Amino acid sequence: MSIVQALLPQFDHEMATTRRVLEVVPGSDAAWRPHPKSSSMGGLAAHIALLPHWGTLVVQERELDLGLPASASSASMPFTTVPELLSRFDRHVRDTRAALEPVSDEAMRESWTLKNRGVTVFSMPRVAVLRGFILSHLIHHRGQLTVYLRLRDVPVPSVYGPTADSRG
Repeated sequence: MSIVQALLPQFDHEMATTRRVLEVVPGSDAAWRPHPKSSSMGGLAAHIALLPHWGTLVVQERELDLGLPASASSASMPFTTVPELLSRFDRHVRDTRAALEPVSDEAMRESWTLKNRGVTVFSMPRVAVLRGFILSHLIHHRGQLTVYLRLRDVPVPSVYGPTADSRG
């Protein structure tokens, strides 16, 4: 089994789970934040919706410099509406999955670099970036978002099993 064939079932599962969480984000609470140092709910949801796009960049490029003006749309996207957010997320998931499918094991082992204004943040094999920086990063922020939802009394959908809200 290739690296991509081993990775895709987890990718598909985490993206479907993430979409269920994004679907219940209340657009009316987009500016809400649990603490002054925290991201807003809309900002966090927009960041989560953008993360799958980075998978395409990891597969198709050798590096990404988030500090360059040319990378601004890869660094962040604003929250507008939940339907637009879901459309963006779905497009990024579809594009990344399509970009991943033909990638060889050799290419997955090649180094990929994240930079900020020319300074290297990290370099790792593509497979490690996809597992750690894309999937784990998305899972981390999805967990934060479920806490935001709970604090706003929004029913939390099933993630890795039933939640207090989804138990029949």
